[in-house]
Parts: sequence; C-alpha cells; structure tokens
Amino acid sequence: MARVKSSTAALALGLLLMTLVGGCYGKLEFGYYKKRCSKVDAEAIVYSVVKKHFDEDKDTVADLIRLQFHDCFVRGCDASILLEGQGTEKTAPPNLSVRGFDIVEEAKVALDRRCPGVVSCADIIVLAARDATYLGGAYWYNVETGRKDGRISKASEALQLLPKPSIPVPQAVQLFAKHGLNTEDFVYLLGCHTVGTSHCNNFQDRLYNFHNTGKSDPAMSNGLLKSLKKTCPRNTVSNNEAFLDQTKGSEFVMDNVFFKKIMKGEGILEVDQQLAIHPWTKDIVRRAAEDNSIFPTKIGPAMRKLALVGVNTNGEVRLGTCKKVRYYY
Repeated sequence: MARVKSSTAALALGLLLMTLVGGCYGKLEFGYYKKRCSKVDAEAIVYSVVKKHFDEDKDTVADLIRLQFHDCFVRGCDASILLEGQGTEKTAPPNLSVRGFDIVEEAKVALDRRCPGVVSCADIIVLAARDATYLGGAYWYNVETGRKDGRISKASEALQLLPKPSIPVPQAVQLFAKHGLNTEDFVYLLGCHTVGTSHCNNFQDRLYNFHNTGKSDPAMSNGLLKSLKKTCPRNTVSNNEAFLDQTKGSEFVMDNVFFKKIMKGEGILEVDQQLAIHPWTKDIVRRAAEDNSIFPTKIGPAMRKLALVGVNTNGEVRLGTCKKVRYYY
C-alpha cells in the first residue's frame, strides 16, 4: 500500500549515545503543573489539541509518537528537535519526514495564553505522545513532568545519532540497555510500527539487493515482496510510502497486528523482521502476537521510560513558541 501523504517512517530503532540522568529526572513529578498552573489543567489543554488533530487525521498517532522518539534520540527529551534555523536537528535528513511540530506549537500557544512561560515544550512533546498513544488504542499511562527546554540543536548530531532501519538486533538491544531500557522495552517500542508508514528508501534494498547480494531479503514473504516491488520499482528514487502494518483497517491502531505480521515474514523494515527471528527477541514477539492485551498494556510504560532519557530539569522554558530559544524567569 503506497501513500502520498508523508507520515512516519522508522520509529524507535535505538537510543544512541544519550545520557540517562538519574539525578535529574528524580526532580520530575506527576501532576507537576497542578501547582504551577493552578487555574488551568495544562495536561487537559494538550489533550484537547491532540484530540482535535486526531479526529481530523488518524496519522496524528504515529506522528506524535515518532516526534518523541526523534527528540529523545538526540540530547535527550529536551525539545531540541523543535528549534528552527540553519543547521538545526529539524533540517537533518532523518528528520525531514517528521511531523507533529504544528500540534506541539498549537498546544504551546494555547498554554502560554493562560499560563505563560510555565509549561515546557519538552513536556508538551511527552504529553502529546502519551495522548496519541492512548487515542490510538493503547492503555492510558501517567507521565512525570517538569522538564526544561534545550538551547542547542544540531543537524550533524541528529544525522549521527539517529540509527538506520537496518540496525542489528543485538546492537540495538545493547544500546537500549545502556540507557535503562531492557529488551522488552526495545521490542514494544518498535511495536509502535503498528502505526505509520516508511519511505521506499528505508527498505528498497531488501527488495532488490539485500546486503549487496543482488537478491531480495529471504526473510520477507513472497506476497509482501511482490506488493512492495509495485510500490517501489527497481532503480527508481521514489517518494512512495508503505504502511508499516499492511493490515487493512489496522494501519492507525495501536494493536498487536504488527507482531502477527512479522511472524509471517511481513515486516517492512529489516530490524522489524529481525525481531521475529532473533533469539533475543522472538519469544517476546510471539507472546505479544498471541495475546491481544500485551502490547496495549506494555507500550505505555515503555514510552514513559523513554521519556526519562536525558531529561533536563535545570534551564529555560521557551515563551510563546517552541521554535525559538528564549529564557523565562
């Protein structure tokens, strides 16, 4: 299935070279803004903005989940991906297809209209991703807030630290472990590929020249191979996209169908397919595929743990916009 609208590509493929700041995230609180925006419910405002966009476009789920991943991958969860300007993270090739910036900005404007300079853009990203995960069909989960916004954003760092869809499972698992995320967290975070899409360039080698063999990836089912070759013709540079979950009616739902598909050789990205094959992850995939309740239950805690990576609790809260740095005292 090809799509014209650019949406999401690879989601959680690794947390590279980030620091899990235990001493800092200890300062976060559940309901942090209840004491600081006493006249308004900050989390409810974010939810209302996300819900409006979700009602208009179900792709909002994948967009906001991916936005959190791509922010936290580089310098931790500090909203550095939102900053605009020459050479910022937003301009890096892996981030050119990231969406959801407008939703976060809309929420920031709404919040600063009623509680100016208090709610950080970094927290808005985390809250919006939580709301999107829930609206997509997963169970609700609470998140700590109190993050501050970063002031540094470099495209070169995003290009270096955002991993490729072909990252080997052992390498990805080891990287996750360095940052407090275990193998199950890794599998469930990649399970977010049950929503969203990926461009041809992320998997075209699997169709025609897998690992420079001149052949297709033998782990891919014949049916999927045939379908994807229509979407991504040989020797072409295509902007076409394919749903990461090819099940009609399930493309925007946070369910376990993704796990069922990869067990049948129907994973779009190489790392997705390897989840169902590698001995470190295949049993987790099998259990998630067999029990419909596991993924909707487990993805929330995994997303919450991701949101604690590289947290900054000392610094600024941007004022009026998430696009520019500005100190607030």
